[in-house]
Amino acid sequence: MYEPSRHMDTYCIAGFQHWDGALVLGKLEPGTELRIAPEPENPYDPEAVAIYFKQTKLGYIPASENAVVSLMCQYGHAGAFELRVLQVDREAAPWHQVRVGLFVKDAR
Repeated sequence: MYEPSRHMDTYCIAGFQHWDGALVLGKLEPGTELRIAPEPENPYDPEAVAIYFKQTKLGYIPASENAVVSLMCQYGHAGAFELRVLQVDREAAPWHQVRVGLFVKDAR
């Protein structure tokens, strides 16, 4: 069976409470596509991968989950990934408000 993308991982956005996610929370809904951007110069984590909604930084892929994505991005394969909102819970603690899914695109 053909799958346009394959689910790889699910997690809440790390650091959501420290960035500008609250400003766009009302625009996020299941299926919303997000953008990833590696931050190799990040002083806290050289494998950091930021998550954006359009131009708004929402936070990061959790450090415990970012190694493979960071490595693939460093080798020019960032386009192989899709990141989509899976769940939004506006009543949850800020660090649990947005759950995202990381998918690998089928390029065959």
